[in-house]
Amino acid sequence: MKALALRGAITTALVLAFFQVLPHFPRGVSEVHFIFGAAMYLIFGAGPTALGLALGLLLQGMFFEPRDLPQYFINVTTLIVPLYLATRLVKGIVPHDTPYVGMKLWQAFVMSLAYQGGIIVMVALWAIYGRGFGAENLQGIATFASSYILVVVIEPIVAMIVLAASKLAEPESRGHPFFYDRLHHPVA
Repeated sequence: MKALALRGAITTALVLAFFQVLPHFPRGVSEVHFIFGAAMYLIFGAGPTALGLALGLLLQGMFFEPRDLPQYFINVTTLIVPLYLATRLVKGIVPHDTPYVGMKLWQAFVMSLAYQGGIIVMVALWAIYGRGFGAENLQGIATFASSYILVVVIEPIVAMIVLAASKLAEPESRGHPFFYDRLHHPVA
């Protein structure tokens, strides 16, 4: 429980920084943000990452973007549903006897791609739910999706760099409560 709280606090701070410090820009029906949810999942685990996404978005809405609070549920599900699906994908493509630092680059790439692609799908679903299939809305979805390709390209690279750095730091970080056990240990 202590490790969950610690990692949840770290991911909350990271999410808040990602949303407030890193470049972000409105495109079409939403904004393009560098979220790095897949990289956070690999390092901190699904629970702390989901907690960080939820709390980070809440703090961002409360202190920096109050106009986002009415759509908090939409924003959270847009980020957490793809996280859940990406975790299911990882269970299918990464053998249980492989710690995440032992993932092949293609596995990290596919996982990151699935997470970011899931965000695009969720944004499109929420936009269609709220505004329908009108030409203007569909054009806004296409504009967002085409702009979000930049994140789809950068996120897997960041995930692979984070895994490589974790592998280099393995002796010092193995068993540390900051990190998800699966980062350095296979599933028991």
